[in-house]
Amino acid sequence: MSSSVALLITGASTGLLAGGASCAAIQGGLLAGAVTRRRTPVPAPAAKKPAAAQQAARPLAPVGAFLAGKLLSHTLLGALLGIFGDALQPSPRTQAVLLLAAGLLMVLFALDLFGVKGVGRLLPRPPASFGRLMRRSARTDSVATPALTGFATVLVPCGVTLSMELLAITSGSPVAGAAVMAGFVIGTAPLFAALGYVFRRSSQALSGRLAALTGVVVLAVAVWTMGSALQAGGWVSFNAPGKGDQAAASEPFIVEGGEQGSATPGTGDTETAAAAPVRIDASGQQIITLTVTDFYETTQLTAKAGVPTTLVLRGKDSGGCARAFTIPELGVQEIVKRDGDTEVDLGTRKPGTLGFSCAMGMQTGTIDFK
Repeated sequence: MSSSVALLITGASTGLLAGGASCAAIQGGLLAGAVTRRRTPVPAPAAKKPAAAQQAARPLAPVGAFLAGKLLSHTLLGALLGIFGDALQPSPRTQAVLLLAAGLLMVLFALDLFGVKGVGRLLPRPPASFGRLMRRSARTDSVATPALTGFATVLVPCGVTLSMELLAITSGSPVAGAAVMAGFVIGTAPLFAALGYVFRRSSQALSGRLAALTGVVVLAVAVWTMGSALQAGGWVSFNAPGKGDQAAASEPFIVEGGEQGSATPGTGDTETAAAAPVRIDASGQQIITLTVTDFYETTQLTAKAGVPTTLVLRGKDSGGCARAFTIPELGVQEIVKRDGDTEVDLGTRKPGTLGFSCAMGMQTGTIDFK
C-alpha cells in the first residue's frame, strides 16, 4: 500500500508541475466547449442564496463535472494498465515513437484551430453515437455534457499522460496503477479548474479568439513534445551539461585491495571510494551511481570501457518523471525507488556513449565509456 501512496504522490506532483500546462493545451478546447455550451438558468429571486453566491456557483458546476469525469476515466484506465502490466509495456523507443506521433497529432489540431482547410479530415473523430449523445445533453441543464467530455479526455492524452501511463503499467497492481493516474488528474485539477472558470465566465468575450489562442498553445506544446520524444528515443540530445555536471573515472577508486586506482585500503579512503559516482570495487566490478531526486543530479558520467559495469539508481526522495528511468539503446526501463537503490546490469561496455533519460525525454544524460 505504501508504494501506491508513493505513486499517488508522484502522479500528483507530476500533474501539478508539468502535466497541467501540457494537458491543458491539448484538452483545453474540450474543456472550453464543455463548460460554455450550457447555461444554468438563473434561480428565482426568492432563492435563499445571495446573488453573488449564485453567480459564483454557476460557473463551477460544469467545471466540477468535467474534472469528475476525467478523474473517473483516468483512474479506471490506471487500474486496467496495472492489471495487464508487462503485456502492455512498450519499449522506451516504442514509447518515444508514440510521443512523436502525439506531437504530430497536436500539430494537426493546431492547424485545424487556425482554420487551415482540409486538415480536419485528417483528425480522429469520436463515434457518431457519442456525438449525438453529447448534442442531446448539451440541450439540457444537466451536467452530462461536461462530465462525458471530461471522461472522454482519456482518449486525447498529452505527452505527460503517456509517461504516467507507463508508471501505471510498470506498477504491476490495479490499486497502484489507479493511484498514479488518479494522482496525476488531481495534480492537474487546479489549472483546469481555473481555466474552466475563466472560460465559463468569459466565454462571450473570448469566443472569437479562443480557437486561435488555443492553437498557438497547442502548437508550442507540440514542438516541445516532439523534442522530448526525440530525446526519449535517444536519437538527439538538446541538453548541454554544465562544467560542474560531470563525474569522471579516469582513475577509478578501489574499495578494497589498493592494487589499482587511487584509493588505498585505509578507512577514510574506503569511505571516499564508496561515495564516488564512478568506482571499481575489489572484485573488478565497475559501479556507477546516479542519484535521482526530482532530477538526475549528474547528467554526464565518464567510465572505463571493457569492465563489467553495474548502474545503481539511488533514489533520494525521488519523484516526477525522473523516476521513470530509461536507456533507449538497451531497452532498459526502471521505476526508481523513492528512497533506495535500483541496480541495472550494463554488462561489459565497449568504448562509446550510452544515453539515458526519463520516459518523457525531459531529462537526459550520458555515460561516456573510454
